[in-house]
Amino acid sequence: MLSRLRANGLLDAVETCSRDELREVQLHRLRWTLNHAYKNVPFYRQAFDDAGVHPSDVNALEDLARFPFTVKNDLRDNYPFGMIATPMEDVVRIHASSGTTGRPTVVAYTQNDIDTWADVMARSLRAAGVTSNDLVHVAYGYGLFTGGLGAHYGAERLGCAVVPMSGGQTEKQVQLINDFKPDVIMVTPSYVLNIADEMERQGLDPRKCSLRLGIFGAEPWTDAMRKEIEERLAIDAVDIYGLSEIIGPGVAQECLETKDGLTIWEDLFYPEVIDPETGEVLPDGEEGELVFTSLTKEAFPIIRYRTRDLTRLLPGTARTMRRMNRITGRSDDMVIVRGVNVFPTQIEERICAHHQLAPHYQLQLTRDGHMDKLTVLVEPRQDQGVLDEEERVVIGKELAHSIKSYVGVTADVQVVEVGQLERSLGKAKRVVDLRDKS
Repeated sequence: MLSRLRANGLLDAVETCSRDELREVQLHRLRWTLNHAYKNVPFYRQAFDDAGVHPSDVNALEDLARFPFTVKNDLRDNYPFGMIATPMEDVVRIHASSGTTGRPTVVAYTQNDIDTWADVMARSLRAAGVTSNDLVHVAYGYGLFTGGLGAHYGAERLGCAVVPMSGGQTEKQVQLINDFKPDVIMVTPSYVLNIADEMERQGLDPRKCSLRLGIFGAEPWTDAMRKEIEERLAIDAVDIYGLSEIIGPGVAQECLETKDGLTIWEDLFYPEVIDPETGEVLPDGEEGELVFTSLTKEAFPIIRYRTRDLTRLLPGTARTMRRMNRITGRSDDMVIVRGVNVFPTQIEERICAHHQLAPHYQLQLTRDGHMDKLTVLVEPRQDQGVLDEEERVVIGKELAHSIKSYVGVTADVQVVEVGQLERSLGKAKRVVDLRDKS
């Protein structure tokens, strides 16, 4: 497939240039970005001065490690427009987070930024196996969330027809998929399984729907969930990565021909992986926290942004750029249960490995005296029918044993009725921490 794309001139030249050529592009753009941020964003000028560094100090990409990190609270502290590096008359769009844990984080785009975003999303979709002849069903949320519009503009830039369905209204999602017969769906991995459940509830076979490809992101997911999705809907499932602070979706994309991790579009976003505790830059191949620096953004340059996502950098395969492993968790959604570090994705792996359980789950944290208690709520697969109490207890014990063996934590597993767990309309809420309330 890659050779065909090259032969037809469908790849950007930078996708297959040499590593030395790529580094030259990165260094040139990094110097511009640091100067742009220093001159136009008071926060960065102060942060650089306090750290005793200046953009002129950068003679190699490795010199970036001398510059300070940016964290989410920095964005909140400069709410709403303190991080914008261009005059407001040059800003054509503003996105923001929900702000459910404090002030929302606000990001801005010039027209050049929007064009770059559309281009890199089109590049991502092409790498995923989308063609200009495809009909793309976008079930990411539209509005302040960057997912829906990012996917939409990228698909249109590639030449696709787009169904801007947005999130929610699961019955209508099924109706439109059944009636419009899209080729591609873009949505969170947890929600596409809700769509498959609804298809089955309506008496439809998900494997016989028109979809051939799904591009899934906005939340961590596992290879076990990929297998579940591909088997349930008879499609190829590939991963996409992004976050609004960097640009939105399209920062990295898994290539269909390899399915071996996400290719980072390094000509636009420079990645580092650091030790979450010390901030030390780790060599490629070691797992740590992902950090990004934008290389071309005008309205909202971002310098060494700590994503809190845990992964590792790997050599490129399908493209020149390096790959990142699928996100294994977040350094800030890790929970500690009786001294054991636990990520929801670890437990998801064990749930997906059980042939009688659906990949819908929730982790509840409470106190049992002075000790933490982890309760895992799960549902049986719909094809299991109605289980009696004895069957639920047996399945619960099996899963609890698996979690203890593979994750190292003791959990109380409760197998609830099909459909009892709340279905997400976007990112699934996996952890409910009730320890402060109990």
